[in-house]
Amino acid sequence: MIKYKQILTDGLWNNNPGLIQFLGICPLLAVSNTFMNGVGLGVATLLVLVLSNITVAALKPFISQDIRLPVFVLVIATLVTLTELAFQTWLFDLWLSLGIFLPLIVTNCVILARAESFASRQPVTAALVDGIAHGLGFAGVLILLGALREFLGNSGFLLALLPPGAFLGLAALIALQNLVRRRFTKQAPHRAEGDRIATS
Repeated sequence: MIKYKQILTDGLWNNNPGLIQFLGICPLLAVSNTFMNGVGLGVATLLVLVLSNITVAALKPFISQDIRLPVFVLVIATLVTLTELAFQTWLFDLWLSLGIFLPLIVTNCVILARAESFASRQPVTAALVDGIAHGLGFAGVLILLGALREFLGNSGFLLALLPPGAFLGLAALIALQNLVRRRFTKQAPHRAEGDRIATS
């Protein structure tokens, strides 16, 4: 039985592509200097990830194991091209701002990793949920990092807008996530022990 709740939790928190797997770090650091850039690249990555997962899961019975990776890259490249054309048509200023990093979604390790390790082995519905979870997880990090850097930069801490600021901001988000995870890990055994006492 497919555990959709576990898939969502893994993509959004436990196995977040940006904070835990450290995949797609190049665009994550390079583009996240403003909130809107984070939103733009986050949404584009989410769309490509969801659509590529669905496509790979649907086509897996027809794809030979020998050529699966080139086929996955072809699918991803096609979806990235369509996404870039959509941005160029309807979100031209954002397309200009994102520059080369929009077409470079093709090389984003998050998308190919999910296609190979999950979508090619699971049904379409599970691949859809996985794409949404990991896409939202990656987009969330991009948006948070972009908002943090833009706020600090406009508040006078100009280092936040420079490349070192991206590393510092990401380090702060990783530290915050680790702090929250440790806090909940420590509380979980106490809750379980309290439940046992209450039921005894």
